[in-house]
Amino acid sequence: MNEKLFTVRLSQDEKAVEILDQTLLPNTIKYLRLEKAEDIYEAIFKLRVRGAPAIGVAAGFGMYVLAQQIPDEDYDVMLSCMERAGAYLNSSRPTAVNLSFAVKRMLKVVYDHTGLIKPELLPLLRVECMAIYNEDRAMCRAISENGLTLVKSGDGILTHCNAGALAATEYGTGLGTLLLGKELGYEFKVYSDETRPLLQGARLTSFELDHAGIDVTLVCDNAASLLMKQGKINTCFVGCDRVAANGDTANKIGTRSVAINAKYHGIPFYVFCPSSTIDFGCKSGDDIVIEERNGDEIKQLFFEKPSAPDGVKCFNPAFDVTDAELITAIITERGIARYPYTESLAKLFLR
Repeated sequence: MNEKLFTVRLSQDEKAVEILDQTLLPNTIKYLRLEKAEDIYEAIFKLRVRGAPAIGVAAGFGMYVLAQQIPDEDYDVMLSCMERAGAYLNSSRPTAVNLSFAVKRMLKVVYDHTGLIKPELLPLLRVECMAIYNEDRAMCRAISENGLTLVKSGDGILTHCNAGALAATEYGTGLGTLLLGKELGYEFKVYSDETRPLLQGARLTSFELDHAGIDVTLVCDNAASLLMKQGKINTCFVGCDRVAANGDTANKIGTRSVAINAKYHGIPFYVFCPSSTIDFGCKSGDDIVIEERNGDEIKQLFFEKPSAPDGVKCFNPAFDVTDAELITAIITERGIARYPYTESLAKLFLR
């Protein structure tokens, strides 16, 4: 069995965030040591660490690492520096709610302990960032177990983007059921959408599943509908970057097309979602800010020469929003929610 990879962790000396550089996969496995705010920002923005849960864990560790570097021990200085660091890291990826969720948790530690000086705050910040990490591990396991109740050995499963252990800390969300199932003796036939333009399905999902010994076939994004018509797909698994209170879900661009195709062919479309990704303050998908990225990712990234004329304009949204009505169920660590999600999600998470 291949060596188990890790996505993000606190360094042994606790002075840096260590990540697997996912921009180099599948050809190179390289870990990076991030000590400066600019390095952590760049790693999140450039998708060296990516996936909503993993970004949140990286931000939690990052806030703790940066807190150690604040030169003054005074509480007010600590608060001011931490707020600036949090705002800076938050600006790296505005759509993934886990990022702001983790930053808010780290800042809350400071807000809740007014007057403490740096040596008193640092142990509390360490506890909080480790809690974010350990909660993510437990969450991944619970989501994966819940997902196993929806599939059987031998199923054909379509994935889009990457929502496995590379997107979290262990097992992941959308791929967690497959990885856990493999450990328990399940056999799946997985079709992995390449996921243009950043090719997370090709570079990451296909790599991760193959690394785990799972039967995976890489397909172009526009092959999904044909596979469904041929009866090769029993269900669709995707992760998410933000879920609105009504169940509208933001995920990698192309997810909505998969959901529409699945609906037409009568195939279940499942969203795997940690509680930290549900934004109850966001009423619907209309309120989700969609990140737009540089058009060169479409024309030049992964190509030896540009694939389109220099002057051609590009529209490169990182995400789209899948309407709640298209989603068969949302699988969370607390249970499985079904439409209408305004009621089922609230029942699971709101007291």
